Amino acid sequence: MKQLVFLAALALSTATLGAQQSWIGKIADSACGVKHEEAAEGQGVMPDRECTQACVRGGSKYILVVDGKAMKIANQDNKDLATHAGHAVKVTGELKGDTITVATVEMQK
Repeated sequence: MKQLVFLAALALSTATLGAQQSWIGKIADSACGVKHEEAAEGQGVMPDRECTQACVRGGSKYILVVDGKAMKIANQDNKDLATHAGHAVKVTGELKGDTITVATVEMQK
């Protein structure tokens, strides 16, 4: 009986691996991480959107910041990342390790 319960639990946990999840956070960049710093020119802090766009143009990767933690994004070519750079969003996708493969990005108010 114990083996049957264990196998059922294992099958259930395996079935949920790879399932889509959702996170509420902000699209940011890997250079700044969870907090945008003052611009190198001493002009103060750029708005989140402008900073994220500039850093990505400079070679940084998009990340999702959730509750002060940076989550990597696998599919950097997802067009919604650029559309919502610096915005508060709901991201739905699949988490593998510490990296999200994004399926959808929705603007939050």
